[in-house]
Amino acid sequence: MSSLRADPPTSKIHPEAEETTSCLCSSSKIDHFDRLPDSLLLFVFNKIGDVKALGRCCVVSRRFHSLVPQVDNVVVRVDCVISDDDTSSSSSIKSHSSSSSSSSSGFSSIFRLVFGGISKPFQALTQLLGPKVNSRNGNGPSLSVATDDDMELDQAAVTHHSPTQVLKNFNEIRFLRIELPSGELGIDDGILLKWRADFGSTLDNCVILGAASVITNNKISRVMQQENAAAADDDDNGSIPESFYTNGGLKLRVVWTISSLIAASARHYLLQPIIADHKTLDSLVLADADGQGVLCMNREQLEELRVKPLSASSASKRTLVPALNMRLWYAPHLELPDGVVLKGATLVAIRPSEQAASKKDVSDISWVSSTFEEPYGTAAKMLVKRRTYCLEMNSF
Repeated sequence: MSSLRADPPTSKIHPEAEETTSCLCSSSKIDHFDRLPDSLLLFVFNKIGDVKALGRCCVVSRRFHSLVPQVDNVVVRVDCVISDDDTSSSSSIKSHSSSSSSSSSGFSSIFRLVFGGISKPFQALTQLLGPKVNSRNGNGPSLSVATDDDMELDQAAVTHHSPTQVLKNFNEIRFLRIELPSGELGIDDGILLKWRADFGSTLDNCVILGAASVITNNKISRVMQQENAAAADDDDNGSIPESFYTNGGLKLRVVWTISSLIAASARHYLLQPIIADHKTLDSLVLADADGQGVLCMNREQLEELRVKPLSASSASKRTLVPALNMRLWYAPHLELPDGVVLKGATLVAIRPSEQAASKKDVSDISWVSSTFEEPYGTAAKMLVKRRTYCLEMNSF
């Protein structure tokens, strides 16, 4: 007779739990970023764009370090501007940073763009993308990026990298935006001045919008509208009043126009090395955080500059501005749909004389009215409906 015998007790009471723990331990050693394709990581890096953030990404891993140079959308934000005749001392840097608008009268000054407050992770990008250079290297115009080896070092110990060097190992840049901390033009508080310029090897076109003052209070807007209703009726469908010529209004607009053109041509001149080094560029924008001025170049214009070298002004380090044809629109008071009132609103559309003569559609001003973002786009559309005044300006 056979006897039944129980199986010996197992030593593993909870085998499933142990297997789960083992799996967790092994999975914790896996770098899940390695499972993401390069194309997805590049998509994320392109959304980041900011060169400082990309510098921090470089220290994450060797893979990130190798992928960052393949980014095609880069944004360079500048923290302060230093002129060539300035010293490297901490006091001069802080003074210039806090009063950049007051020092803008010297348009012939050569600007350096300097990053401030850069932490150690950004050093990885500068080590990857270029050697260090002295902050006073050469007499020509240059844009420079400041880095330091220790956040506790004073400003005198800061070394500089030009954007050309910082960007030189980005091999696939298609869209590049450089943003200054403020506009170059020192204007009084309350004055509105905005410009946009398109360049190839020289100026293609420029649009300037200005106003003596901007009033946003709706109650004041209504009062002004009532007080100036009669004046608007006598405005002869947009003609400029006689007082515009006698009270300095015309002179002020000429100063705005010349100043904007000088600022735009100085920006254009400083972009030459970057344009020469990056043949893949489709778009280049040099703007400022104040929204005062924007210089734009598309792919055709960039290629034109590479093929046809620019003409430099003998008076200062900037691109020569050709002879110009200008059209001006003026309104003593311009009330926008949102209640904002522009006093002494002025719109100037500029094209080189040679280009204007060759254009068959001279009357086409659609490019003017679509230049600015709202609410100033609406202001431009309202102004171009008024009487047009034509002016000419010699090359300078």
